[in-house]
Amino acid sequence: MSDVESSGAGKSVDLPTAIWRGVAGRCPRCGHGKLFSRLLTVAPGCTACGLSYGFADPGDGPAVFVMLFAGFLIVGLALFLEVTYEPPYWVYFVVFPPLTILVCLGLLRPLKGILLTLQYRNKAEQGRIENLTTDD
Repeated sequence: MSDVESSGAGKSVDLPTAIWRGVAGRCPRCGHGKLFSRLLTVAPGCTACGLSYGFADPGDGPAVFVMLFAGFLIVGLALFLEVTYEPPYWVYFVVFPPLTILVCLGLLRPLKGILLTLQYRNKAEQGRIENLTTDD
């Protein structure tokens, strides 16, 4: 049995379902088992359907998206606060570091789950260069 067949990657899941399973941290195939064993640690496999999560490798993708989304949100909020209320600088030092930490931690797990379920849905794997031989 090939890796694709054993991982169950042949089954198709529609995009909204894949995204919601990722946000919820559920198995990309059945939607019942847990995707994470800890806060950000991917479980070895699904306890409900037996899908191996060996294919799952999001790399730095979730962190990049978190930086983009959180940066846009936090900087936009800081600019809005400055233009609207012009608070003293200490307000920024009191409000924005904890807010930044909360936003980043709040976004990291759902975004990692989404990227993992989309890897499963799209059968994504690491790129390979094959040796091409030419018959002259």
